[in-house]
Amino acid sequence: MAGQRGYGTVGNSGPNGVADEDAPLLARSSLRPGRASWRARMRAEVSCSWADAVLLACYMVTGLLDSCSIQVWGAFVSMQTGNTVYVGLGLASLVSTTPSPRLFKSAVSISCFCLGSYFFARFHRFFSPKRRWVLCASFAAQTLFTSAAALITSTNPPDPEADPLAWNVLVPIALVAFQSCGQAVTSRALRQNALTSVVLTSIYCDLFSDRDLFALQNVTRNRRVIAPLLLLLGAVLGGLFSNHSAGIAGALWLAAGLKFCMVVTWFLWPAEADAESDN
Repeated sequence: MAGQRGYGTVGNSGPNGVADEDAPLLARSSLRPGRASWRARMRAEVSCSWADAVLLACYMVTGLLDSCSIQVWGAFVSMQTGNTVYVGLGLASLVSTTPSPRLFKSAVSISCFCLGSYFFARFHRFFSPKRRWVLCASFAAQTLFTSAAALITSTNPPDPEADPLAWNVLVPIALVAFQSCGQAVTSRALRQNALTSVVLTSIYCDLFSDRDLFALQNVTRNRRVIAPLLLLLGAVLGGLFSNHSAGIAGALWLAAGLKFCMVVTWFLWPAEADAESDN
């Protein structure tokens, strides 16, 4: 009967006319805004302003990995021009002598770099190139591939002189070469095509052919100066690692740590104002 209440019932009702005992203890609405803001943040496109700083840092990683790998493994893992020359020299030697192991190691590096370019480019293109979670996932994958190579070289130290084509030589080369192209693909995603982090020849050419080379304010020139300097710094570090007890495993772990820092950087990077409003 309307107006009658059974024994023990409470007459107070919530703000929407729902009895207090029928109201959920944890309101779902209090969780949704947090989830929505998290999803919006990860789906937002990052700002391209100052994003070249991350790409410039990739040059140091390239120098670190290539200088160490060329000394220990005899092949590049990022700059594929040198590997192409090694393949050409190896093919030429087939006429008179047995092929050098460098031919096969360079061929593995080129093949994996091309394969990585195929997958990284399509990953960025399919999910939106500048979306925050896409950049974080891309650099997280690079971190994992580099860490896997570091783990292999730490637990099974390679001896290229004893067996230059052993699995613990070829597999790390393949892993590091596969992830190296992720940096170059990111430069395209952020519309910084000149900062591929794997090529310096074009930067040298563009730098010294710049008609405003000696201008006080020239952001493009500054990038072209910083890029080779950072790669040189990485190359010095790689040389020190290759001659140290840490060896190439130490260089790989350092590179993996730098890539992880880039994951964190992309997570904290400001978003485009219009991108946030759209999401």
